[in-house]
Amino acid sequence: MPSFLDKLKTSHTFEPPEHWLKIKTIDMHTGGEPLRVIVDGFPKLEGSSVLEYRNFIKNKYDHLRLALMHEPRGHADMYGCILLPPNDNDGDFGILFLHNEGYSTMCGHAIIAISTLAIEMNWVEVISPETHIKIDAPCGRIDSFVKIKNGKVESVYFHCVPSFVVALDQEVEVEGLGNVEYDLAYGGAFYAYVNSDKLGIPLVPENYSLLIQKGMDIKRAVMKSDSQIKHPFEVDLSFLYGTIFIGGPVSEGLDSRNVCIFAEGEVDRCPTGSGVSGRMPIHFMRNEIKIGETMTIESITGSVFKGSIVREEKYGNFDAVIPQVEGTAHITGQHEFLIDPDDPFKFGFFLR
Repeated sequence: MPSFLDKLKTSHTFEPPEHWLKIKTIDMHTGGEPLRVIVDGFPKLEGSSVLEYRNFIKNKYDHLRLALMHEPRGHADMYGCILLPPNDNDGDFGILFLHNEGYSTMCGHAIIAISTLAIEMNWVEVISPETHIKIDAPCGRIDSFVKIKNGKVESVYFHCVPSFVVALDQEVEVEGLGNVEYDLAYGGAFYAYVNSDKLGIPLVPENYSLLIQKGMDIKRAVMKSDSQIKHPFEVDLSFLYGTIFIGGPVSEGLDSRNVCIFAEGEVDRCPTGSGVSGRMPIHFMRNEIKIGETMTIESITGSVFKGSIVREEKYGNFDAVIPQVEGTAHITGQHEFLIDPDDPFKFGFFLR
């Protein structure tokens, strides 16, 4: 009679009932920050632009975001994306970003990861030594460039949407911290940038919980007090996405360290692509970086992005720049997630 292990060798795939929802994903990370790429099984979305698709999924299928981002399939810091048609025929594809709170306007680590995957999966025409991919995000068109060497993706850099400073050296009263100075800038999303050295909070993993608490306290205080968080063209983009703590580097030979607290207390494991994009106009305005110069910024995990400025550009009433951000991504797994209609936790739950 076959043993249990013998049976396991011949029967190791569960066949779910037909009425269960099955969603396939490819999971990745960029500098330690996860990205769950939904590739099959998600219901058809309606719309004619990425922003319209975003509104449609928010209104009709938000329970599936919860199922895939929250526990037990995800966790408090999970991140994902859905691929869509581009806004026009000149684009390659569109993308929606998902997280624990909802849908972000821009995500640099997801751009780096999905560009890597697009090459690995031959979703776009692969051109060596560099493939240009045009991606429509909620914030606008992102030009991504994949460096290829010996048939392998070496790194990805992207040109973000016009990024600009809203205000420098603002102050807000935060309970437990007193007066906190911050800069307000946009890099595809709005962030409040805070000097962690002035707060006496080293940007190290040991301060993970403290950074979440203080980052959210600062975010809520800025949202309450600052009326300048307005995108020049899109009301849907006019909200504060997070707090970014800036400090000196921990690793030798680098310029700086970023820790981003975003959405509902998520901690970015990478240096935050949109956050680095928003830092570029701040440093440019302060004459701390010039066009063509590179700044190396590490994350709480020690992963590194390179930030630079491609050019200046007028954007509404703002003097903006086009930032460039470079990093690397890796595939971690392939999954078929099952949603049993009788499961009391089928649409997830959220604990921290």
